[in-house]
Amino acid sequence: MKTATHPGALSIGVVLLASGCATFGARVPSSPEDARLRTSILSRSQVWAPTAVRSADFKAGPRGADAFSFRQTVECDYVDKHLDGASPKFACAISRNDDVKVKFGRQNGEVYGEVLATRLLWGLGFGADRMYPVTVVCRGCPAALGGIEGPGNVSRFDPAVIERPMRGREWPAEGKQGWAWSELNIVNPRLGGAPKAHRDALKLLAVFLQHTDSKPEQQRILCLDQRESRTDSCRRPFLMINDVGLTFGRANWKNANATGSVNLTAWRQTPVWKDENGCVGNLPKSLTGSLDDPVISEEGRRFLAGLLAQLSDRQIRDLFEVARVELRHPAPDDD
Repeated sequence: MKTATHPGALSIGVVLLASGCATFGARVPSSPEDARLRTSILSRSQVWAPTAVRSADFKAGPRGADAFSFRQTVECDYVDKHLDGASPKFACAISRNDDVKVKFGRQNGEVYGEVLATRLLWGLGFGADRMYPVTVVCRGCPAALGGIEGPGNVSRFDPAVIERPMRGREWPAEGKQGWAWSELNIVNPRLGGAPKAHRDALKLLAVFLQHTDSKPEQQRILCLDQRESRTDSCRRPFLMINDVGLTFGRANWKNANATGSVNLTAWRQTPVWKDENGCVGNLPKSLTGSLDDPVISEEGRRFLAGLLAQLSDRQIRDLFEVARVELRHPAPDDD
């Protein structure tokens, strides 16, 4: 992972990937029938979809009617509800039927890490939520959140990101279950599941990102057949990483934000491989993690290297610019 902290950061990582080669588990199903259904869905799951890597516009990001442009000013009304996680965030209503999650704060590494990691995952064809770097103007936000207060009970938050979930229907319907990385072993290509090359490429990309907080809740099972009437069925299951704020730093036992979230100095100094001779990814397990120094097959390494090699210098520059990493101290744990 010997990568620089400027826009050429991924280039050296591509070169490195081109050469060489008791955890927290998912929740236990409540019944044998639930266990069989879960196994059936996992066995048929995909983790990657063909994508035109060379034409990915990292600055614009995923488009759609609900997308936001880079640094767009978004007005919303504060919604008083609890949101999981330790990083600064709040819920805000853009319209009557459009509540969004806002992460904010110059010192919050997840503001930058979410954009960096999700845009890279999206551009390479892996699953990711859509994160848009914006300026949020919030009506009714509590002063305790620390926004820049203006007249009329309005606060401004910049930098901030708004989250749009990846399109698909979460399984199970009540959510909160996720998947552990060990469960990728259940995926069976003979039953329509992802081949080993794709699964190992996802593991290696998690190493490359230093995805330290890999507990099951940070990964999500989606059903891409959104209109399926039966809530327990899932014809097109897809496994994705749900929360990637603690990335582009160095994996650590406590999942500390200053070390694990866009600490580009630590990221540059962290090698991709555990040692020079093996094909073991260098990602030590955190307290809550379910991924621990994964063994990577040659086909997985080749697959990911082939995707990364398609990125242009301009795309890499755009990736770091849209994440606004210039606002983040390169070694925040030294502050």
